[in-house]
This record gives sequence, structure tokens and C-alpha cells, in this order.
Amino acid sequence: MTELSIPGLPAAPVWTVLPQSWEYAEQALHITAGPRTDLFTDPMGEVTVANSPRLLFAPDAQFTLSAHVTVDFASTYDACVLMLFVDDEHWAKLCFELSPQGEPTVVSVINNDVSDDCNSTALLRRDCFLRVTGLGKAFAFHYSEDGNYWRMVRYFALRKTSPLAVGFSTQSPTGEGCHGVFTDIRYNPVAIQNLRSGE
Repeated sequence: MTELSIPGLPAAPVWTVLPQSWEYAEQALHITAGPRTDLFTDPMGEVTVANSPRLLFAPDAQFTLSAHVTVDFASTYDACVLMLFVDDEHWAKLCFELSPQGEPTVVSVINNDVSDDCNSTALLRRDCFLRVTGLGKAFAFHYSEDGNYWRMVRYFALRKTSPLAVGFSTQSPTGEGCHGVFTDIRYNPVAIQNLRSGE
């Protein structure tokens, strides 16, 4: 395991699955996933993949983590990811991902033994803001185009929530690799209370 220091986080995040390459410089976290990397458990039982890079830390009981993400889209499902991780059967990820239609899309995947995969909004750009909120027993995913007004993607629960980690990832399930950049990383030990208000 390799850790690094990112200002504002409650603990030093640790690489639990190493990327192809990474760098943290000038308040920007660069992560490059290798070829055919993903975290997904197909509901039909046909595919289980758990080799995408994970940079994780333990959050407070309630928390909000957000970041501006920029993705070098090249192949279908290339993505920058904010994620929650308990174990291989219980995790969730909020992705800014290249859809099969070639559109950058906000995508969420909730895994309670198998993956519940949902495509949300397509955006005509290669960057956006992603946010994860932990409310104790439940969680919420939001995205924003400007970092001010937030739209809810999912409000959900994991069947197991301990030991919980949260953090960053990139993926390239069908491609030769994906480079993503996380900037404006913000952490607050307080949950968003009105999930549908846009705050």
C-alpha cells in the first residue's frame, strides 16, 4: 500500500489497487488506469472485474467529498470516479464516463453483491464536478456543471457500511488506459441535509 497527502482530507489516502501511473502536483491528482480496468459485478453473473485503481481513505460518520474531474476520453466506459468501498461485494461509484453512444455521461453503480448500473445525464464536455455524501446509513451522489448548483443522481444504501472508505479512481474497461485529473478536491465532515435543493 502507498499513501500520499492531499490537503483537507481527514486522513492520508492509500492506494489499495495501484494505477498504471499517478501524480499529485499543484493541487491536481492525476490517475492513469491501465488497459481493461474496471470495478463491476454483472447481474447476470457473466463478468466480475475488480482491478481498477483505488485511492481511499476513511471518512467521518457523515461527510461530503467533491472534486472537479477532467477525463481524457478514448474508449467506451473510460471514466473518472468518486467511490465508496467496504469490500468486494459492497461498494458504489459515481462516474463521469464515455457511453457506448460516445457521449460523456454521469453514471452511477451501486453494488450490493451485484451491480445496479444506471446511466444519468449526458454532458457535451469532458469535465464536470462529482460529489459523494455520506449520511450514516445512506448515501447520495450528485453532479454539477459549475460547482455551485448540484443535481442528484442517486440516493441509496449499502447493505454493509463498515469499514467504509471513500476516494478516487479511473477506469478503462474496453480500452488501453484512461488518464483523469481531479482538482478542487473538497472534503467536509458534514452531510448535505437537503439532497434535492441544489445546494
